[in-house]
Amino acid sequence: MINSELLKSEAYSFIQSNEHLGRYVILLGLAGSYSYGTNNEKSDIDVRGVTLNRKSDLIGLTHFEQYVDTQTDTTIYSFMKLITLLLSCNPNTIELLGLNQEHYLYLHPFGQELIDNAHLFLSKRAIHSFGGYADAQLRRLQNAMARYSYPQKEKEQHIFNSVKNAMYDFRKRYEPFENGAIRLYTDKALNPDFETEIFVDANLSHYPLRDYKNIWNEMNNIVRDYDKLGKRNRKKDDNHLNKHAMHLIRLFMMAIDILEKGEIRTYRKEEHELLLAIRNGSYQNADGTFRAEFYELLNDYERKLGVAAAHTTLPDEPDMARVQAYVMAVNERVIRDEL
Repeated sequence: MINSELLKSEAYSFIQSNEHLGRYVILLGLAGSYSYGTNNEKSDIDVRGVTLNRKSDLIGLTHFEQYVDTQTDTTIYSFMKLITLLLSCNPNTIELLGLNQEHYLYLHPFGQELIDNAHLFLSKRAIHSFGGYADAQLRRLQNAMARYSYPQKEKEQHIFNSVKNAMYDFRKRYEPFENGAIRLYTDKALNPDFETEIFVDANLSHYPLRDYKNIWNEMNNIVRDYDKLGKRNRKKDDNHLNKHAMHLIRLFMMAIDILEKGEIRTYRKEEHELLLAIRNGSYQNADGTFRAEFYELLNDYERKLGVAAAHTTLPDEPDMARVQAYVMAVNERVIRDEL
């Protein structure tokens, strides 16, 4: 049985010994399949948590954001970094505030206070944050199907869609193309082995070299991943695809709860059998593709999310004044050493 006894093992001794953790830790909980209720006998134990920033981080010269222990699959966020992620309704951190009580391995009064204030972080931003994560899961499924099952023309279209999707994100991270443009499109192939091919028209001037390099590296990585040669480990790949499919539906479930009820419900008790059926391959054909019933289910959840988004009473943005008052109250107690 997984409970707080887990943390007493030698593998987790870093929680007490690390200077950023120890008495500053306010919350530790199970993450991943155990927190969703979709675990099986092969599931790994993932732990996520929150630790307060120390006084020196707040009014001194030190800086700390998170601690990661790869041996135990543990990630512990600093309080200030977590707040930033929660404000954007980041699914991987929002779910930490909606665990079943028995899935919290350690809960300090400050941690309970954070859970009690979860509503401060819920806003319409969840539409885009959960939708973006769901889109990433769907893209993985589409990519994999294109890589192994689709004709070359359709495969090229999936690569094109993935690159275009990446280019949309470039606007947030790189200098905009104000002095020119990069245009991608598919056309009749020049490569004799292809039917269609992706082409690019690039016309840039006075553009930062490092940004240019990074953009092309990211595009190259997408194409390279598709073009990898090697024998497919069918059983391993199918397991991964089914897991992606399950998480895709689960993300919709959580987003709908947030938008309709203002609730964070990480453990999916009512949908437990459905999610496990997806994970166990019940919606997959013998050739590794997904059955029509899965896409009907996906379409239904996409429709429900659209309705929930249109009718939610959540604010457009979090109430930053209330969030700031809460954060200041916590940090003030840290500075006064009132842990």
